[in-house]
Amino acid sequence: MLPPRPRDRPLVILANFASDTAIDLEQSAILRQWSLQAPREIWLARPGDVLLTPVPLSPAFIRYACSVLDMPIDAISILTVPDVAGAAMADTVRSTRALTSLRDLVAQRPGYRLLPTALDSATVALAAELDIPISPYDLSTRAAGPDAVAVTALLNTKAGFRTAAQDLGMRLPDGQLCDGSRLPAVARELIGAYQDIVVKPDRSAGGHGLRFISGRDLPLAAEPAAGQWVVEEYLAHCRSVSAQFHTGEQEPRMLFSGEMSTRDGAFTGYRSPLADVPEYTVKKLERWGLDLGDYLAARGYRGPYSIDALVTRQGGLYATEANVRRTATTTPHAMITRLLPSSPTPAWLMGTRRADRVYTFPEAVDLLAAAGLAYDPGTGAGVLLYADDPADGMSWRYAITAPDPDCVRQLDRQFALLFAPSREDGDQ
Repeated sequence: MLPPRPRDRPLVILANFASDTAIDLEQSAILRQWSLQAPREIWLARPGDVLLTPVPLSPAFIRYACSVLDMPIDAISILTVPDVAGAAMADTVRSTRALTSLRDLVAQRPGYRLLPTALDSATVALAAELDIPISPYDLSTRAAGPDAVAVTALLNTKAGFRTAAQDLGMRLPDGQLCDGSRLPAVARELIGAYQDIVVKPDRSAGGHGLRFISGRDLPLAAEPAAGQWVVEEYLAHCRSVSAQFHTGEQEPRMLFSGEMSTRDGAFTGYRSPLADVPEYTVKKLERWGLDLGDYLAARGYRGPYSIDALVTRQGGLYATEANVRRTATTTPHAMITRLLPSSPTPAWLMGTRRADRVYTFPEAVDLLAAAGLAYDPGTGAGVLLYADDPADGMSWRYAITAPDPDCVRQLDRQFALLFAPSREDGDQ
């Protein structure tokens, strides 16, 4: 959720998926893949805002999003600044002619703030170049400084989170941090203790680089690797859950919670609100998140963050990582709450649905409308295509909202049959 702001305080929305907070900048291939999601940031925009994106938005998607948001298509400015391999996006903006265009836009209206996907040193430098604060910081009070950037970088590592979580009393899977030279020995040790383990790069996101290893696969664990790694016991779990929070000048607060869909450890979708788990489990997850918010605020951080956790078959809750940035769920949730401002806890989901054939964006929109599945502002229910044309024309990112979770599930089944009628089970 966006922090509240007066309408006379416009935003420069920086879709800086290329940031060293979540993954090393040398991983240019995965960063380019993540940057393809940047068009979704248009759902945060209001008249007068500027969107900085590493990939262009199609005219059809701009018309669609602005129509759903009841906003003229020329109400916002969109600047495309392609990523440069090995560079943070904010640094790329500063080193290109886009900086001059951006300065001109910011000069036309006072009060701009910079809203990045992730807070990093490059973003702080860009804000300084533009002489604008980073949302939700304020130059007249407390701006994002080195401490905030440092704690953001630290808590987006597996090891940094484990240390903070242990200090805050969270329950964690048993595990160890090691460098690449010790990885084979540590993996053998934990396989001996638990049979099944998870090997994680210390700095990674979205499941990138995770390896699930069983004792039967022990030779796979004997390969040395570069960098820092966390090796953990594999927990037989029934749910992957997550909660999103915001911390600022006031006390931290939980914005929403839900269940993640994953495949081989990689994030594939989300359902909210979190249901079918004991209330004390939800309360414990919330307590952990609020404690982490106090920890972050004490070190100068202001903004969004989340905690991911596993619920075991025995009902235990184990924290697995923090994401101190805007996550894959932040923008869809902001979109939903913007469309349904009177609903304090809207029912919604997001995911990716693979169609049986290639569609253009206008064709996909028309298909939803003809089937009666398109989002209807009158009922507050329907399917939203929130991330532009997929590169292959088939793997569509979507969100669904409705008055209650049962209605959301029904719409999801209908959408699955519409886009992939040959797959009766609706597999994504």
